[in-house]
Amino acid sequence: MRDLAILCDGVSVVDGRIAGHDAGATLVRRLQRLFPGAAIVGPRAQRADRFDVVPLELIDPARTVVINMDVINSPAVWRTLAAGGAEPKVMNFVWWNTSQYTHRVQRASLALSCALFPTFANSHRTATEIREIVMRDTVSPLAETARIEWANLGIRLSHVQPRESTGDPVVLYPAIRLSERKQPEVFLDIVERVRKRVPIRVEMRLEESHLISEQAIRLSRREWAWVGPLTATREDYYYRLARTTAFLATARDESYGLEYVEALVAGAVGVFPDRSWARELLPDEYPFLYRNMIEAEEMLVSAVTEPDECRELIDAVAGGSFSAWLRGRHDDTLFEQRFAAALHRWFPEP
Repeated sequence: MRDLAILCDGVSVVDGRIAGHDAGATLVRRLQRLFPGAAIVGPRAQRADRFDVVPLELIDPARTVVINMDVINSPAVWRTLAAGGAEPKVMNFVWWNTSQYTHRVQRASLALSCALFPTFANSHRTATEIREIVMRDTVSPLAETARIEWANLGIRLSHVQPRESTGDPVVLYPAIRLSERKQPEVFLDIVERVRKRVPIRVEMRLEESHLISEQAIRLSRREWAWVGPLTATREDYYYRLARTTAFLATARDESYGLEYVEALVAGAVGVFPDRSWARELLPDEYPFLYRNMIEAEEMLVSAVTEPDECRELIDAVAGGSFSAWLRGRHDDTLFEQRFAAALHRWFPEP
């Protein structure tokens, strides 16, 4: 098998391991489980716990496939590797929402990268957006030869824990950032309305940089809310999800929606905006898709006061078992199989 190296800006190695619990670090760890021994591209060479950190300039392009999670920079990565004379092997992994790039230069750069290099996307929705960007923003000879494949990221189903009851119903903010796209102000407005009608406890687990935001501080002052850092382990994370009654999604757009899938599989009742990204995650006729804040409030009240009845409604539109429906579509085993198959097809052994 070829050597592999993973490039993800912002991911650091501390005490020989990938540090952090953000989405990028989590996905890097997943790729390393899939490809044991895969190197990490970093600023200086070092030996870590069962893998190497290697500067891009020291990677052997004749033997190594670079999985680039910083997709927009793949042409620059290729130029650096090509300086050694061998043909570089670069693969894009699009794991974020393409809407983050709004400037025409950024969009054109993304299109060029995905047209030039084989690209794996984290969901059908993301793959469709990438194809549209490539067709619109690159020339036909490149667009027509673009190689784009996808699989839903999915979750490790073995992590899911049995549900546990709590005192007051627990409502989760289903994101780790308070970015504008997530519309946290809408979330806060709705849960404050619901709290006036029903005793609830709101939980918000955020990346460190977002804990000091005005919105996080505002919520933390409420006696019925808990705002804190990300959980230290996946076991603790799923323990918290097993005690979550419901969550309220407010994002305008998502590339996949990993946090929502994790909470749904754990048994939380999800209240979603009636948007295309949400409908892609859910069965047809899902009963908790809101069109305005009034509907969101009413649905969330139902979710926290009658969660068992709500789950029965969801089971009914999912062929009898929403849990089985989710597990059949969001098992990370399928993602790993498709990712590995695409990589080996694009870069076969010599």
